[in-house]
Amino acid sequence: MLNVDMSSLRRSGAGRGGSARYLAALLLLLLSLLATPTVASAAPPPAPARAATAAAVPAGAGQAGATAAATQARARWGDKRLDEVSFLATHNAFTNYEDARWTSVAQSESIRHQLDNGVRGLSLDTHWYQKSRWLCVISFGSDCYPSDVYLCHGECKTFAGVTYALPRQSFHGSMQTVVDFLAANPTEVVSVFLEDYVSAQQLGNSLGRVRGLDQMLFRPDAWNVRGQGWPRMTDLIASGKRLLIFSDEGDREHLGVMHDKAWTVSNYWSLGDLGNDVSCVTRWADVPLDRKEPGFRRLFTMSHHRNVPTVINAALDNGAKLRDRIDQRCRPAAGGRDPNFVAVDFHRLSDSSGHTPASIVAGLNARN
Repeated sequence: MLNVDMSSLRRSGAGRGGSARYLAALLLLLLSLLATPTVASAAPPPAPARAATAAAVPAGAGQAGATAAATQARARWGDKRLDEVSFLATHNAFTNYEDARWTSVAQSESIRHQLDNGVRGLSLDTHWYQKSRWLCVISFGSDCYPSDVYLCHGECKTFAGVTYALPRQSFHGSMQTVVDFLAANPTEVVSVFLEDYVSAQQLGNSLGRVRGLDQMLFRPDAWNVRGQGWPRMTDLIASGKRLLIFSDEGDREHLGVMHDKAWTVSNYWSLGDLGNDVSCVTRWADVPLDRKEPGFRRLFTMSHHRNVPTVINAALDNGAKLRDRIDQRCRPAAGGRDPNFVAVDFHRLSDSSGHTPASIVAGLNARN
């Protein structure tokens, strides 16, 4: 990759006729970049070093480690099944101030820090980005990324900071962060919810590059979930299959990616522009929130955020309003059951009621 020292170019153009010489030098530089055949395939800036991915149980722990994890899981969850517990989730988890230079964000922390701070459900948007020599050139080498699946909030080339951000967040890199977290925390379970704009092949190729994913990916067919229901949390943790992936596309179950409409019930996602629509109605007209099926109960995913995320709105919405909406609207609409996932913006913010999204989810687990 060609490194550009713009300050030296400006200095060389000082004095009489300097502007013309500076522009000429800049034009020559751009032409040289366009003529360089390797620019478009240049590697992105190096990612921060990550620890080597471990198995579901930390290296060296063996059976003793698995037993310890199961013991801790039983103390925490008892005999509860996956569909009987609740988790804190984050809406648009990838749009944050730490992972990339976003100007419009839904979270303030990186994906890893969200996980470290108790988030167990992540919503991600997958898009295909076709490498662009033009973007590489006009960014002076800072946007020279290969074609791949990336996390974008719209078209991956339109508005930097709004529909995409630099450094570009690859889907497989973000999933590696999740797998690495699970490897370091053998009693935790994480679910990923994809708003999917890529093909099954593109998604599969990206997932295939995530080290350790196969050892952790939960596949409902292997557990006969349709016939026997969701596994107990203790069994899930003891098995090491602690990563669940859902997509709004239905042609990727062979990848171990569950179609959300087939495995969950979900409310309509928005509180409205003013945050005053606290009704809890289904997202899919043909899948009511209180749907019942023989021998199987869908997971209930609840969204609680506005059309446009802001810090002020999240602080207003994430406390008593969230608690009351669950108790008075969503629980009754779902046939008397609490949500399994509660997704919010800026998950650490709340009003002055003393209730936070994390404490509300903890309260749900205490009463279930």
